[in-house]
Amino acid sequence: MSKGKVGVVVALVGILGILLVAGLGIFFYATNWYNGTVTLEEGVSEQWSNVENAYQLRADKTQNLVAIVKGAADFEQETLTQVVEARSKATSVNIDANDLSPEKIQAFQEAQSQFSGALSRLLVTIERYPELKATEAFRDFQAQYEGMENRIGVERRKYNQSAREFNTRIKRFPGNFLAGWFSFEEKGYF
Repeated sequence: MSKGKVGVVVALVGILGILLVAGLGIFFYATNWYNGTVTLEEGVSEQWSNVENAYQLRADKTQNLVAIVKGAADFEQETLTQVVEARSKATSVNIDANDLSPEKIQAFQEAQSQFSGALSRLLVTIERYPELKATEAFRDFQAQYEGMENRIGVERRKYNQSAREFNTRIKRFPGNFLAGWFSFEEKGYF
């Protein structure tokens, strides 16, 4: 083989080697990015489950309050009906943890806000019934209610933090290109 041909072969092998190393680097970067993003997305899903559990606990405990209040024969039934209907609506809004879009989070939040408002009106109405407030069951509910609201707040903050970490990862360069390629979508916030 002549010197000219050897030089061309060496140059081609060098270029192929550089392309191979660059290709492997890109492959390993994309694989690492993908796996890290899946881990963050799973964290968001886990936190979403914690948020749902906190809201479900509040809805379940509210059934106990409704049972306590139903025992008061002269209690305003309209307020009670509003709470029952709002609870039903709030618990019927189910969101798949794989589709936590801003629109779905907003719909969930609106249903929960309506339930919170109805529950607050019920608690204010109960203030006019000293015999109801004096029951041990109601006092127990009040103590649990404060804890439930605190837990909801904590879980929502943790969810927002997880969603922020995930969203930041898929929006930053070059993750924004990879996110579209791997079909990662932004998560909504509370």
